[in-house]
Amino acid sequence: MTYNDLEMAFTFVSSDAPGLHYAIIHRVTGESFYHSELTGENLFPDDADENDDYLVVPHKNDFDLGKELVMEFVLETCPEGYAHAQGIFSRRGAYRRYKDFLVEKGLLERWYAFENERTKAALLEWCEENEVVLE
Repeated sequence: MTYNDLEMAFTFVSSDAPGLHYAIIHRVTGESFYHSELTGENLFPDDADENDDYLVVPHKNDFDLGKELVMEFVLETCPEGYAHAQGIFSRRGAYRRYKDFLVEKGLLERWYAFENERTKAALLEWCEENEVVLE
């Protein structure tokens, strides 16, 4: 399995609220399989529940890569905007408003780099803990 394959599965799982999208990977072959509660389509192998070689790909919230990461970034880069950022996340549509806030502060590209770095570190640590070998 390549890092890009793992990242794609992670992005799928994390693209909506936890519990709506699932992905599993086979730790030996590197194959990935997907399921969405929204479509009802289940592409998991029949033996996935009984076979320890299949691992459930975590959601970004499992790694505190959601609101917690946002608040850490704002505190580090724009502490005067911390209260405003907290307010943004008290309503629906928070990420769109958060990105508008970042554009206004000139921090959008820096946020993407920060988020990607933390995501990669969390995924690589998860691979190590679960004995997933990446190409």
